[in-house]
Amino acid sequence: MNRISAAALAIALCTAATARAGDLPAPVTAQDYNPVNLDEARLGQLLFYDPVLSGNRNIACDTCHNTRFGTSDGVSLDIGEGGIGLGPARHPDPKNVPERRVARNAPSLFNLGAKSFTIMFDDGRIEADPSRPSGLRTPMEDEMVRGFASVLAAQTMFPVVAQDEMAGNAMENDVSKVVREGRISGPGGAWDLLAARIRAIPGYQERFAQVYPAIAKGRPIAFTDISNALAAFIEVEWRSDTSPFDAYLRHRATLPAEAMAGLKLFYGAARCSSCHSGPFLTDNKFHAMGEPQLGPGKTERFETNQRDLGRYKVSNDPADIYAFRTPSLRNVMMTGPWGHDGAHSDLKEFIRYHADPVAGAAAYKPSAVFPKGYDPGALKDWAAWNDPAERKAILSAVKATPVTLSPAEVDAIYAFLGTLTDPQALKGRLGVPKAVPSGLPVDTPPTLTAD
Repeated sequence: MNRISAAALAIALCTAATARAGDLPAPVTAQDYNPVNLDEARLGQLLFYDPVLSGNRNIACDTCHNTRFGTSDGVSLDIGEGGIGLGPARHPDPKNVPERRVARNAPSLFNLGAKSFTIMFDDGRIEADPSRPSGLRTPMEDEMVRGFASVLAAQTMFPVVAQDEMAGNAMENDVSKVVREGRISGPGGAWDLLAARIRAIPGYQERFAQVYPAIAKGRPIAFTDISNALAAFIEVEWRSDTSPFDAYLRHRATLPAEAMAGLKLFYGAARCSSCHSGPFLTDNKFHAMGEPQLGPGKTERFETNQRDLGRYKVSNDPADIYAFRTPSLRNVMMTGPWGHDGAHSDLKEFIRYHADPVAGAAAYKPSAVFPKGYDPGALKDWAAWNDPAERKAILSAVKATPVTLSPAEVDAIYAFLGTLTDPQALKGRLGVPKAVPSGLPVDTPPTLTAD
């Protein structure tokens, strides 16, 4: 086990300015992103905030990816279908209690349009794959339709057909009925039903015709068009490359001394950059880091356990058990709770735990944030973590060499992570529309300012 001494921090403070350029990523440039049609992005903006894409027309994309909460939702595990309100104030609808609950923390949306993001979700179940007819590897396999502009566009197709997120409880609306029957793609499938809803709204039909020439010539709106517009909006709205760290990489600014010490540790002895590498501070790979298991687990309907085996459920490779994709750290100060299931609500504690998961687990005290009225005890959300055999298996999967950090070193890394906060990206560029073409209510308050 490596032990970083307090003296190392003092050395870092004195020598941070000498950090080798080769240790740091190159500055982000326009070449890291694909060009975006702003009219397409404005169309996607309306779709992002319109509840019409949910089975019961009561949940929009922003319900779980809200600017107020750093494009996440401010809780460990949200309530999708069957919930009322936003963020920590969201609570179960007594008239429509959820049958299934969301199993993982809502990820942030920053920089997902960058070319290097070719894998989506914590387990990577959607991935660019040129060998496939659709150009994608997804749970749909050969049934996956073509016509997506990017892997991000394809990703948007799946929350709308997830019962616990947007589709709704089984048999309570036209979308949830066909989802329960396993009819997702093809005529009369869930995606087709949602596209038909959009086609039936004159305001959308007009806007799609203005953006897509083929639709102007008479081709019906397909769900791939909806997905492409949503992706264009996300790419524009939450592109994040104007933080203090970006300015530092471009030699346009310096960082405070403590943040520089944290940078030195991050790219040096603490070895954070061994996974959080590149311009967006992620290697986009999968690692088992011993995170506490919280919630219902990522299981099949016939399973009764509350485990989440991560990447293994996709790859079937035993080496991937309990491994999850490295998240980008852009705006990380604003995206908590942290971890694949949001088991950490204190970022400093998360830094310490992440550096040495075995020691962190021994000292861990549950600090998850639950929606209003959510009883983790009654729901047995800690069942897997409280099982000695399961906890041992989770921690035994960790391969990273542990690093012990002093309080001063944790503070320094925390200060460095603060330099990844991008006020422009947090605020967004197009903002929240006052109304959407469906006429359904836009339930999102005004966006956060960056102060």
